[in-house]
Amino acid sequence: MEILKQIARTIEEGDAAAVPRLVGEALAAESSAKAVLDGGLIAGMNAVGEKFRVHEIFLPDVLLAAKAMYAGLDVLKPLLERAGVASRGRVVIGSVQGDLHDIGKNLVGIMLKGAGFEVIDLGSDVSAVGFVAAARSHEARVIGMSALLTTTMPVMKEVVDLLKKENLGGRIKTIIGGAPVSRDYAEEIGADAYGYDCAQAVERVKELAAAS
Repeated sequence: MEILKQIARTIEEGDAAAVPRLVGEALAAESSAKAVLDGGLIAGMNAVGEKFRVHEIFLPDVLLAAKAMYAGLDVLKPLLERAGVASRGRVVIGSVQGDLHDIGKNLVGIMLKGAGFEVIDLGSDVSAVGFVAAARSHEARVIGMSALLTTTMPVMKEVVDLLKKENLGGRIKTIIGGAPVSRDYAEEIGADAYGYDCAQAVERVKELAAAS
C-alpha cells in the first residue's frame, strides 16, 4: 500500500512531524495497526539499519529516524495493545558492570525497538546478577551486553555462567558486543551470539528470539 511505503520513506528521512499524520491517514484508510507497524514503521527502520550497516548514513541520521519512528509508535501503541498484537519478544540490554559507556548500547536499543522488540534497558554498570534477575522477571528471551573496556569483559562470562548455574541458558540467550569484543571471545565464554555493530546485533537477536 502506497501510504505505508510513504511512512517508511518518511522515517528514513527522519521527519518526526510528518509520521504521526501519515499513520493517521493509513489508519483512516482502514489499514490495521499491525499493518502500519510492519509495513511502515518497521520497514522504515529496517531500511535505516541497512543503510547504517553499509555506512550510507551515520549516527545522527539513525537518531532522527528513531525519533520519527517513536512518534508513529505513540499513535499506534494503544491500538496495538487493544488488538493484542504481540512484540517479537523482550530483550534486556545494558553495559556491563564497571563500564559507563552506553552510546553503542543505546543505538542497539533504538534499532531493536524499531524491529518490533520490547526493550528493557538497564543502563550502564550492570552486574551479572542484575542482568539475570531482569531477564527472569521480565521473561526476556535475550540478554544483550555491551563493553568498551577490556577490564569489564569478564562480567559477560559471569552472566553466561550464572544463566547456566540457574538452568536458564537454554531459555535465555546471550549476545555480546562492543569495541574490544570479538566473535572468538563470544565463543570462548559460551555466549550465543556476537554483534559487530548495531545492525548485525539486531539480526542476531532476531535469530536468537526465533530460536528460543
